[in-house]
This record gives sequence, C-alpha cells and structure tokens, in this order.
Amino acid sequence: MRWIIGSLVLVAVAAVLRRILHMGAAAKDPASGLAPLRPDLQPVYHPLAREIEAHTVILGITLNDAFGEREENRQEMAWRVVGLALGEWERLTELIVCVLNILAKYLPATSGIVPLRRITAGHFKSQAAIDSARLYEFLDQVVFSSKRRFSLQLRLLERTTATLRKEFRRACREGERTLDTSEQLWSRLDYYFHDFDLITKETLLALQTLLVCQSPEGVQELSLDLSALLERGVRVSVSLSDQ
Repeated sequence: MRWIIGSLVLVAVAAVLRRILHMGAAAKDPASGLAPLRPDLQPVYHPLAREIEAHTVILGITLNDAFGEREENRQEMAWRVVGLALGEWERLTELIVCVLNILAKYLPATSGIVPLRRITAGHFKSQAAIDSARLYEFLDQVVFSSKRRFSLQLRLLERTTATLRKEFRRACREGERTLDTSEQLWSRLDYYFHDFDLITKETLLALQTLLVCQSPEGVQELSLDLSALLERGVRVSVSLSDQ
C-alpha cells in the first residue's frame, strides 16, 4: 500500500514540476509537423519519408477497396482484398520498426535537449493502441531527461506498431474464416489503420527531431543507415517482382 501512495505522490509532484517548467505540452494536432528541416537535412529525410508515405497510401487504398467490396455485398472478395492489405501492412511494419531501431541507435549521440512531442491516448481510436499510450503517459510523468523521454516514446511507437500488427492480423484471419460482415469487426480494421497511420507520422516526426540534434558526422552516419535500409527494401521489391 505504501508503494502505491508513494507512486501517486511522485506522479503528482512530477506533474506540478512539469507545469512550472513548461515541459511536455501536448500538441493539439497530432498530424502537425515541426519547423521545416534545414536544406542539408532534407536529402536525408525526404527519401525515407516518401517511401513510408507511399506504403501508407497503398495500404489505405487497398483497405478502402476492401470496404467497397463489402458494401457491394461481395464478402469473399472483400476479405481477399483485406488479405492483400495485410501483406502491405507487414512490409510497412518492418520498415517502421527498422527506422525506430536506427533512431534508438543514434539517440545516445545527440547533444543538448532533445525536443519532444507528447503522444496522448486521445489521439488513438483502437483499444489496443489506447492502452499502450496510457502506460506511456504514466511513465512520461516521472521521467525528466529529454533523452530518456524520447527513448520512452520510441519504445511506445515500436510497441504499438507490434500490437497493431498482431491485432490486424488476428482480425484478418477471423474475417477470412467467417466472412464476417459485422460493423464491429470492420470498424476495428478502420481504427487499426487510423492508429497505424498516426504511428507512421509520429515516426517521421521523431526522425526530423533526431536529425536536427545530430552533429554533422552523426547526420552522415545516420544517412548511410537510412540509405542502406531503403536499398534493402528495393532489393526485396525487385526479387518479389521477379518471382
């Protein structure tokens, strides 16, 4: 009982201090970005951003087609299209997780205070993502180091990405087996995509933040890792198309 009271007191004190220090203000618009990148950072950021945005658009269009098939009462075709979306979901998940791992790798080398946008549970729609965000919100109240808070956010993004992948896959398999047409299941698919799209945007914003905080040498090394990631993706795409 004492540790519970102690934890609550710690959270309360942390919240008061954060207000005094103007720390951790939540952004009103989760889709709003940071200030424009310096010209020297744009060639590092934009190729990866375009790749992620392209995969996200493809995923959204595929899911929209599935919803269209459902509305036309072609349930078997609708779930086949959802299956195609699952394949794109897996590819985008792998890309996002790789980017988050690269950011975690370069976070210790950053100097000074790392700017941070807080992610709140209210930005999400699916219960799985909301639960992840609520745990993050609790921990964020008792961490003051900007690097540790940024690291905590990276873990939230990676954990939520894995959770959404698992939940979307489960819903897909359930629907394919039963040809479920219920509003409940299809709403879950819509919520999962909304939250995954938000994760991709927050990942790109995290990349912008870390780029700004890197030394010229760090930017160069980070650029090499991102380029290698994109090249691996191209090689995978080519090998699949040749089969």
